[in-house]
Amino acid sequence: MHNFEKRRDRYELFASFEKPLVNLSFELPMPDFRPYCKANGLPPFHFFLFCVLNAIKGIDNFMYRVLDGEVIKLDDFAASYTVINHNNDLNITKFEMSDDLPTFIARSLAAKKIAEARTELANMGPLMTPLEQKQNVHITCMPWFKLTSVEHPIYRHADYDIPSLAWGRFGDAQADGMMMVPFSVQAHHGFVDGYHVHLLAQSIAARARDLMGQ
Repeated sequence: MHNFEKRRDRYELFASFEKPLVNLSFELPMPDFRPYCKANGLPPFHFFLFCVLNAIKGIDNFMYRVLDGEVIKLDDFAASYTVINHNNDLNITKFEMSDDLPTFIARSLAAKKIAEARTELANMGPLMTPLEQKQNVHITCMPWFKLTSVEHPIYRHADYDIPSLAWGRFGDAQADGMMMVPFSVQAHHGFVDGYHVHLLAQSIAARARDLMGQ
């Protein structure tokens, strides 16, 4: 929490706002990992999700939450993302995080299968403790179009402290081996500035390069 104390005055400023959120949408430059995934039998969405969630864990500013009126720093969070079930309705996956790619993908695919088969909404919030409800990052993907912006549904803006990330259709392969991913990050401005979103974007791309051996 030492790092947080250096920006407590920024937190107190934005925490007084009715809507203390920063929301940035941009094109995220990424190494085109699709050929690598195809060659190694990996689903590209889950490969990218692994990079995103583990990058978040490495940046303190995305790990702060407010619990009982006090700022805390999470050690970990559950992996979660939205899927479409067999009725073409939204549902939510949830599974244990891992920093091992094969383990993460296996857990993610298993959770996806369960959520897709459920008719009722998998809303586990009422069964969770207040801390467990904070141990979360909201993830959604809309692969049908090139995302330019998004506004997430929020129960109470002033209390919202869980980062929400979204992305759209992966861009075309470029001659230099890169591609663009339309990407959006929403977070509490008391914790996260545009600079930290920049750090997150760099970390996501770096993790992909490391996994690909580049």
